[in-house]
Amino acid sequence: MGIGDKISNAAEDFGGKAKEAAGNATDNDSLKAEGQKDQVVADAKKVGEDVKDEFKKD
Repeated sequence: MGIGDKISNAAEDFGGKAKEAAGNATDNDSLKAEGQKDQVVADAKKVGEDVKDEFKKD
């Protein structure tokens, strides 16, 4: 995984955590759910990039 992808995924994960925390603090279930979704998307991208990296090693 390229450094740019790692930074992008980390930023998306961090943004999702921030949205979830803001949703919790303001009792906004929609914002909380959006933050959780952003974290899942970032995790899925990371897994996909890790799999591609494993195939590149061979």
